[in-house]
Amino acid sequence: MHLNKVYFKGLNGIRFIAATLVILHHIEQLKRIFGLKNYFDNPFIHHIGNLGVILFFVLSGFLITFLLLKEEQVTATIAVKEFYIRRILRIWPLYYFIILLSFFILPALRVFDIPNLSETLNVHFLPKLFLFIAFLPNVALFLFPSVPYASQAWSVGVEEQFYLIWPLLIKKIKNRTKLLLGIVASYLMIKSTLFILTEIPSGLNSYVKLIYLFWDNFNIDCMAIGGFVALLLFKKEKGTLPFLFSKTTQFVTIITLVVSLGLGIEFPYVNKEIYAILFSFLILNIAGNPNTIVNLENNLFNFLGKISYGLYMYHFIVIIAVIKLSLFLKINNNAFIYPSTIIMTIGVATLSYYFLEKPFLKYKVKHSKILSGEEARNHDSIQ
Repeated sequence: MHLNKVYFKGLNGIRFIAATLVILHHIEQLKRIFGLKNYFDNPFIHHIGNLGVILFFVLSGFLITFLLLKEEQVTATIAVKEFYIRRILRIWPLYYFIILLSFFILPALRVFDIPNLSETLNVHFLPKLFLFIAFLPNVALFLFPSVPYASQAWSVGVEEQFYLIWPLLIKKIKNRTKLLLGIVASYLMIKSTLFILTEIPSGLNSYVKLIYLFWDNFNIDCMAIGGFVALLLFKKEKGTLPFLFSKTTQFVTIITLVVSLGLGIEFPYVNKEIYAILFSFLILNIAGNPNTIVNLENNLFNFLGKISYGLYMYHFIVIIAVIKLSLFLKINNNAFIYPSTIIMTIGVATLSYYFLEKPFLKYKVKHSKILSGEEARNHDSIQ
């Protein structure tokens, strides 16, 4: 019987919000590709896709770091192998199903043709397939033409690379404050150096640009920022938490986020990092502050957050189907496209969760010293 449980209220709501931001971005992007009236150039729409992914990264850094620290506290160690097994059970079944659909099934169905994109699948087909199978879709993204229907998987590759190294770092390096702040500082230093090198003409310039693009989207610093606030919460830092939990900090964070996202504001040089800090403050208060002013804990958000991985992975395919349907029915308006996309994506993600993902998820408990997420919510939580 598991006596140790970690359940953070509201995180499912955050997962759903992050997925929704990405979906809105891709609806307008695909409308443009299909030649429909769109708002892709609107600053809000143009930037929320990437920032929705950043929100996912910060949330992963927060939750994974806290769970690893809790496991170490309870068991005096971190079972790295068990951690990997849990991540495999959660990520791999749906990821590889999307790869199967994207490389072999959907390209054979004309209804899923995308103007000027579908033909790019066969360009460097085998190298792209290898990189996707090896969980390096973010590398394929910069080396080769895109893979329609699976372009969103690049961030899953980044997450898997993060999962590969994170438990080892947390287990081996005991000064977690220096570790997490050092990762942020090192990441930015390397990024700045690579950026400078891209501006220097040389025979290696094209290769340096590819490395810079890869590094710029690796985003481990955003995950470390999420991990840092998790460390503050875990250690119950009396010097910092009262300030971060204050009503003033909460209001300033929310107002800054709403205004910045709404206006599509980009901060020079450290745009993702500033948003990651704001997101981390929001997550910290929603998850760990008993006096949070934002409460996302309800049955609807819990369900939508539970299927958020499917929402993220299937939405691109669903948007294409909805746009094709709208063209066939000659109903080319947002009143049809948006509700249809949301409802169908939820439907597909729900079926995927119960028939593809859940049969694997039930085995996670056997490899867990700490119950978390859905398993913990079904028991008495620590919150």
